[in-house]
Amino acid sequence: MNPSPSDQRSDLPPSVLDLANRLGARILPEGSGVRLVQTGRMKRTLGSASWMSFTARQSMQIGACDFAWRARFPPFGLIGVCDALENGVGRLDVTALGFIPMVRTPHTPALMRGELMRYLAELPWVPDAILNNPALRWREGSTNEIIVASGEGATAAEVTLGLDDAGRVATMFAPDRPRSDVEPTLPTPWRGRFADYRLHQGRWIPFAGEVGWVLDGKEEVYWTGTVNDWAMTSGPE
Repeated sequence: MNPSPSDQRSDLPPSVLDLANRLGARILPEGSGVRLVQTGRMKRTLGSASWMSFTARQSMQIGACDFAWRARFPPFGLIGVCDALENGVGRLDVTALGFIPMVRTPHTPALMRGELMRYLAELPWVPDAILNNPALRWREGSTNEIIVASGEGATAAEVTLGLDDAGRVATMFAPDRPRSDVEPTLPTPWRGRFADYRLHQGRWIPFAGEVGWVLDGKEEVYWTGTVNDWAMTSGPE
């Protein structure tokens, strides 16, 4: 009989082990990851009523805080965005035609912190990371809340995960995610929601989500997406 997650990661808080069990997380070989295919839409700018559709591929590592989201936007998918945290370096680049630089964000602590928060917030898409990622620090929050953190000093990040009645992650929240990668960094409340959970490849995965900023006490959703494909990977994407 294979050992349970509780036997293998008894150092984690009981509520975190319970979450891992409910979601179907398991101990995996080093280098394992997840590949997502998404479609959705993003606001052009905060406060705007204009949205842009996108198609995206995202890779996420299970044993490290590492991801890359590569999206294509209209017209005709000519605009590309790479939003990533790779080998400890944050990245946010915009290109045209796949190679002409349009925006290249400086590698600042604020960018790193923001990208680390994104990885933590999107853990529902990599539930195995609960048991496999040694960079994650867990503690129990209020009723039906679990807090996950990572990073140190200026790049330290923390996100609160809220659980639904089924004990799955329904919400994420950070009170101070940077909205700007350079001074002033504008730390702002940031929240998201997960929905449409499906039992897929032995794990409960949310196939829909949305993200918004809370500005002047009012939440403004700026990203909505649907997962069209979810698969495990065994090495670098």
